[in-house]
Amino acid sequence: AGRPRHNRVAEETYSTVPHTFVFHRGQIGKNVAQLVADMRRVMEPFTARSLKVRKNNVLKDFVAVAGPLGITHFSIFTKTENTINMRLARLPKGPTLYFRVAKYTLSKDVVSSLKRHRMHEQQFSHHPLLVLNNFGIEGMHIKLMATMFQNMFPSINVHKLNLNSIKRCVLLNYDPVSQEVEFRHYSLKVVPVGMSRGVKKLMQEKFPNMSKLEDISEGVNLSESEAEQDGDHNITELPQVYSGRGNMASQQSAVRLTEIGPRMTLQLVKISEGMGEGKVLYHSFISKTEEELQEMLKRKEARLKEKEERKRKQEQNIALKKDKRDQNKQKSLEGIKRKRQQEGQVSDDEVEDPGKPEDQAPAEESEDEAEYYRQAVGEEPDEDMFPGTKRKRGPGKSTNPFKKRKLSPGKGPPHDKKSFKSSDRGNKDCRKRFGDRKPLEGRNRFRKSEGGKKFGQKGGKGNRFAGQKKGDTGKKFGGQKTFKRRAVMKRQKGAGGKKDFKHKKGKS
Repeated sequence: AGRPRHNRVAEETYSTVPHTFVFHRGQIGKNVAQLVADMRRVMEPFTARSLKVRKNNVLKDFVAVAGPLGITHFSIFTKTENTINMRLARLPKGPTLYFRVAKYTLSKDVVSSLKRHRMHEQQFSHHPLLVLNNFGIEGMHIKLMATMFQNMFPSINVHKLNLNSIKRCVLLNYDPVSQEVEFRHYSLKVVPVGMSRGVKKLMQEKFPNMSKLEDISEGVNLSESEAEQDGDHNITELPQVYSGRGNMASQQSAVRLTEIGPRMTLQLVKISEGMGEGKVLYHSFISKTEEELQEMLKRKEARLKEKEERKRKQEQNIALKKDKRDQNKQKSLEGIKRKRQQEGQVSDDEVEDPGKPEDQAPAEESEDEAEYYRQAVGEEPDEDMFPGTKRKRGPGKSTNPFKKRKLSPGKGPPHDKKSFKSSDRGNKDCRKRFGDRKPLEGRNRFRKSEGGKKFGQKGGKGNRFAGQKKGDTGKKFGGQKTFKRRAVMKRQKGAGGKKDFKHKKGKS
């Protein structure tokens, strides 16, 4: 029962904290892309570390997926020819803060400049602690900016907070003179105070190597050149036991910060309502009078009214077009039905019902369709074409099969056996088919000497050498027996070749 309860509490906690999407728009370059990745590390674990952004994605795509995922803020980076910009937007209705990134340093550059850095994966399993400095100055834009930064990170309850969950710190310092915001990201470390450096090393995990020392005092009295100067600014009394040796409750400990990056200098440009589409609430470079602001509001309201009017007219036009299209469709269907009734093809009862089940057999076709086929084609329809009809026969006609229709003089007969056996081949019909030229003398179109035997004689069908004796095939070319002699010579040669081969083999 404890595990489901723990999971339910974790889900409720996860759904109540703010979540942020950090992404870019447009072409930004390699360095700004690395800055985006560093900012995602800062916002962990309540951000999408592996968020994929495509070129054809628009801001509406991110807004559409932000609701189901519980995203509350956007941090958008863009780059122009002269500057790098960052937008902070509150979902779903704004406001949107526009910053110009005056200077920035990547995390890898900050870490490489340190002699001894402290950065590991366990630090990013908990959200950072937010510290705001100099944001209590009078001004609407200053308060709005401070509220935006506060809402981007989870709020903490100092009475229920577990100190071991605080491993990082984000510092935002506002400079009223330059009107810039300094962004810093630190790693947090707590060490006990009130003892020498040697004793601290003995109590910490990294125990010094004393194999080459003669006395323990040599290990205790180590050099203080690398020691960080602790003072009243960073020494405090711990209310809880903190991770690390010597960090006990109600004991003096020093809180040390190590910068892990990234580092940015931001300058507020403007604040607007909504997701970048509302009116401008504040602008650091452009100032307008009250009359100009009222004039801008009037123009904007007029544009919105005009847009709503156009949208209403478009919806009306779409509805009218749909009604007109349905009416035309109904008229055309009625016209088709009326035309078929006039032609006598189908009646109202024979119209196919679209809602009829598939297993129900269709209605039988009337004999009018078969009659129409006879008039159009001039032939009797096949039996399987109109199964519900019978062949039309005259009153005095017999029950013999239907006689084939004679073809017109311009068309030749089909090439079947009966056509080749007909006695009047090459006569009038052939002359008309192939023009007025007469067949050459002494040469018939179908030779009687060969063609008659090939096609006409019974038993000579397909026999190319019909009428010849069985052994007279060799007498085709001048009566010489060429084929037999060649075969005998080949046999003799083959037999002799085999004997020679055996003889040579036995010799060797």
